Amino acid sequence: MYRIRKATQTKEEKVAIKLANMLTDFTLDIEAVGKFLAEAVPHILYARLIEVLESAQYQHETGNTYDPRWKEYKR
Repeated sequence: MYRIRKATQTKEEKVAIKLANMLTDFTLDIEAVGKFLAEAVPHILYARLIEVLESAQYQHETGNTYDPRWKEYKR
């Protein structure tokens, strides 16, 4: 008998999907969210968010995708 495995998502993929789903609400005031992040959360969380955004921009511009399961970039 064969077992069919469902493709599992990494923790990073799950977080990215959650972030994308939260940002699909176009009635959300993104500038207000940014202001809150800059003022209310610890600096380390703000810095991590900036790192995520810079990584997303780089991936978008180069077309590379990072596969954390294999720890390599694929085109």
